[in-house]
Amino acid sequence: MGRDRLLTNISVYWFSGTAGSSANLYYEAGHDAGAWAPKARGTVPTGVAVALHTGIAIRRFAERDHNITHWSELEHGGNFLALEQPEAFVTDVRAFFRALGA
Repeated sequence: MGRDRLLTNISVYWFSGTAGSSANLYYEAGHDAGAWAPKARGTVPTGVAVALHTGIAIRRFAERDHNITHWSELEHGGNFLALEQPEAFVTDVRAFFRALGA
């Protein structure tokens, strides 16, 4: 990803005043005393797309805590999948909703 694309993405958050609110999730997760306490499994149909090269093995945790109805492991991309691989991201989101009948 080039510098201009990265700076454009950052600028959207900065100039719209949403940088803080988008980062708040990470702050809250890091300061939640009950973050690791057992919780009821979610019932909302959930789709997950992960990039294989990130090396993050989260599937067992995701399936433990959520109703995973769609799981994709993509060859390319990373933490910013929608920015890095927009076509693959859109294709995956469409597949998720198509399976739901939406």
